Amino acid sequence: MSNPPLVTVFGSLHYDIMVDAPDRPRKGETVTGHAWHPKCGGKGGNQAISAARAGVRAAMIGAVGDDDFGTALLANLTRAGVNHSCVRVARNTGSGMSVAIFDAEGDYGAVIVSGSNLTLGEADIASPSEVVAQTAVLLLQNEVPEAANIAAARAVKTRGGRVVLNAAPARKLSDDLIALVDILIVNAIEAEFLAGMAVVETLDGAAQAARRLVDLCPTAIVTAGGEGVACCDRSGEAFALPAIPVKVVSTHGAGDEFVGALAAALARGQALRPALAVANAASAVLVSTPEAKRI
Repeated sequence: MSNPPLVTVFGSLHYDIMVDAPDRPRKGETVTGHAWHPKCGGKGGNQAISAARAGVRAAMIGAVGDDDFGTALLANLTRAGVNHSCVRVARNTGSGMSVAIFDAEGDYGAVIVSGSNLTLGEADIASPSEVVAQTAVLLLQNEVPEAANIAAARAVKTRGGRVVLNAAPARKLSDDLIALVDILIVNAIEAEFLAGMAVVETLDGAAQAARRLVDLCPTAIVTAGGEGVACCDRSGEAFALPAIPVKVVSTHGAGDEFVGALAAALARGQALRPALAVANAASAVLVSTPEAKRI
């Protein structure tokens, strides 16, 4: 029997400090929180775990520091069933970390310190040749240097894999990277930045942004939070899926859950529309599950 398809994530690993508070502080304001807890994250790590949870083989290529945070991040990937043999320990460097503040409605704001993630480069994609050769879908994000993303995308494309870029956080994309991306995934804020639109708040606005973004990549997907998701490709196919109504407990990690579940569905050979439906459902489950009960 052949191995299940492989989703490889080249990207970030962060040790997150989660703070619960009645509201997020405004400029110059101090808010008294009522609880905090640690969580292993980073967009790369979250997406790799999401793909593994969806039932495909998942591998992580990244870097952690030689510190307690790095040890915890590797242990978390092991528990989730993610192959982290290609995660490098960067000596004399701190692991990536973040602080996220959640308000009473479950929305959040976060600050990240990239640390070891900024040490990623071409050497990190050159050595794991077996993983690269088996990759059906490569996931990239914008939390590592773009030159490293380009090297990873080029290596996987050369071997026939598919490249998905979750362009978060928003930053200008080079022509070299854009030329290697098969599917671009952005949220409303990132769509506004890349598509040059004033506001993307509704599902219609997301659909309009997706139509503009196919000028960059063959397929564009724009998530609009509680409104849903819109998709457009260069063949002219365009559609939107409304969000699944659920009681929102926490929106943290919803985008990463969506991306990882989508990559897993695509790696299994599903067409884009049913794959998006699977990802939409996975993110709905996540946002309605308390942080403490998430796997």
